[in-house]
Amino acid sequence: MTVRTRFAPSPTGYLHVGGARTALFSWLYARKHGGQFILRIEDTDLERSTAESVDAILEGMTWLGLEYDEGPFYQTHRFDRYKEVIAQLLEQGDAYYCYCSKEEINELREQQRANKEKPRYDGRCRHLQKPKEGVQPVIRFKNPIEGSVIVKDVIRGNVEFQNSELDDLIIARPDGTPTYNLTVVVDDLDMGLTHVIRGDDHLNNSPRQINIFKALGAKVPVFAHLPMILGDDGARLSKRHGAVSVMNYRDEGYLPEALLNYLVRLGWSHGDQEIFSIDEMISLFDIVDVNKSASAFNTDKLLWLNQHYIKTSTPEHIAHHLSWHMGQLSIDPASGPDLTKVVELQQERAKTLVEMAANSQFFYKDVTEYDEKAARKNLTPASAEILEDMYLRLSALPEWQAEPIHSHIKECSVAREIGMGKVAQPIRVAITGNTMSPPLDVTLELLGSERTLAAVKSAVTWISDQK
Repeated sequence: MTVRTRFAPSPTGYLHVGGARTALFSWLYARKHGGQFILRIEDTDLERSTAESVDAILEGMTWLGLEYDEGPFYQTHRFDRYKEVIAQLLEQGDAYYCYCSKEEINELREQQRANKEKPRYDGRCRHLQKPKEGVQPVIRFKNPIEGSVIVKDVIRGNVEFQNSELDDLIIARPDGTPTYNLTVVVDDLDMGLTHVIRGDDHLNNSPRQINIFKALGAKVPVFAHLPMILGDDGARLSKRHGAVSVMNYRDEGYLPEALLNYLVRLGWSHGDQEIFSIDEMISLFDIVDVNKSASAFNTDKLLWLNQHYIKTSTPEHIAHHLSWHMGQLSIDPASGPDLTKVVELQQERAKTLVEMAANSQFFYKDVTEYDEKAARKNLTPASAEILEDMYLRLSALPEWQAEPIHSHIKECSVAREIGMGKVAQPIRVAITGNTMSPPLDVTLELLGSERTLAAVKSAVTWISDQK
């Protein structure tokens, strides 16, 4: 048996963290077993589905690197197939027309609540012999009345539902459009899905879907319902917890592999191991090892992982992702030093790419203003003399390299009988606008002589203007 899994989001918003974890687990299981991973867009909710949401989902999948083998398939392209299956169920006697109005259904439910009964459709149209004139009917699936349905879940074990608790769900609306539980079954059947990995909010749909599978004489796929993700405060993860959209994490400066590494540990573990490469995830992951209990999202741990990946990834890989963030600051990375070399200087110092981009602006933009505290301490009349001295020393350098730059800073400090910091910090503030940068000698080498000398001269002028 070839393993076939799917990720089937509804395009009614962005790709959220819970959906990304479902996609990841489905993708890993398929990759582990040499199977296929399918992307399906469940867009039958015509009022809420949008092209923008489809684009957001595809963008999120691409950024995460979760490539799919087939798809994306769109349910709105398959309406003829759904009508064909609905007609089959009607012909078999496994579906029927229901002419009940919304008012009738609401009245029925109110009466059931008053009698402390579970609100459910009572099947009053099951055996209707003649259609009601002037009423556009829905079509309901004729759910078995007796017995039970057992959802064989590889995470939760067997979960039993009594058929008497399941009402006859609507599978086609009055306008003929199919509903979720019908389309899902038809798609999973036609696409040969062997494993359905999804959130536990779908667990109550599973017995209904299993009964439809059986009515169609189809093999039921293996189910795995993932526990929910909670926020730091223990409540279900939502917008109020911050960035729950995958692309928000991109915007905040996280690397995709850091988010994937974090997501794989939400509900799954392999001993005490925390860091997993993609290859290790594929090799070690098994859906049967996923925990039954909910997982809590810990932003601090994600940030720790992100810092680890920034430090340990190749500069080329970091530069690939950093380039977008530089663009967000209206910086063209081609307008200055090689971005890879900038990363080499900065990757030990940043927790996010947003932070790295902000701290690297001075390599591409001349400083136009200084941090007030940094300037007050380091751009003084006394430091103006030091900057003028260093301007002359650096201007005379035959080769603009870190070692001779360092030597001249040291020589200046010895000649003036002051610490090297008294020489280095005014230069650092002059070129960056603040007191933070990688080691000054290598920073100046990468910045180049022309921009360094211009920044030093500009700082001297600024000090003079403050008098």
